[in-house]
Amino acid sequence: MKLDIRYSHHPEDVKGYDTAALRRHFLVEKIFVPGELNLVYTHVDRVVFGGAVPTGQDLALEGGKEFGTPNFLDRRELGVVNLGGAGRVRVEGEAYALGNGDGLYVGMGAKSVSFESEDVANPAKFYIMSCPAHATYPTVRITRADANPRKLGAAESCNVRTIYQYVHPAVCKSCQLVMGVTVLEPGSVWNTFPPHTHERRMEVYLYFGMSEATRVFHLHGQPAETRHIVVANEQAVISPSWSIHSGVASGPYSFVWGMAGENQTFDDMDNLGPNDLK
Repeated sequence: MKLDIRYSHHPEDVKGYDTAALRRHFLVEKIFVPGELNLVYTHVDRVVFGGAVPTGQDLALEGGKEFGTPNFLDRRELGVVNLGGAGRVRVEGEAYALGNGDGLYVGMGAKSVSFESEDVANPAKFYIMSCPAHATYPTVRITRADANPRKLGAAESCNVRTIYQYVHPAVCKSCQLVMGVTVLEPGSVWNTFPPHTHERRMEVYLYFGMSEATRVFHLHGQPAETRHIVVANEQAVISPSWSIHSGVASGPYSFVWGMAGENQTFDDMDNLGPNDLK
């Protein structure tokens, strides 16, 4: 297991970052590496996220000094979405089969969690996100059909999209983790515009389903001090609560979003108008 630690940043400091510094602190360029479990520990709400690509031996989440507990989920909860071939997640020995697009919620207290692929020639790509928890809720397998869909946007603003809520009060219980997948319709390129902020919740975006030539311009920073981060396929961006949330791409894409913070209310956002942006 590899662990990359990212620290919190004050927005006044981020104003002075050049492109390289902005990417170094907020962009994760390698999520899925064959045969490895790659994790990022961000001190923004102490969220852990990353990818597991089993190509031989099972890959297991481990506790220890980095997390302060003997087992990874002793004081955490976990969400998983499979973006690759068929695979299984074993939670305390019980196997949960996840095909492409399937998800899983694992509650606090599970002593062991491991990942495996059914076919190492077409391995699973498990995207995972975890945050601190205060209570234990049941482990739940969540298919795309089980997810709660919300269709938003308009063709005129090029942002018609369906938000599939996986780990969400409408689907399963969790402490503070909220997680899902957004799929844009053909011809739509904005994941949301005008943008918004979540002062009470951070968010991580994992962009996927992109061609090699496609790039997402992920908007970052405070409304009056906007920045952008150019993102390639299967890369992730950390958006602190003070940062705007929005992005536009040069071609088709989807993304996994995950949040942690003070509530789980989807509409708890501070909407901005075009005139608020600089």
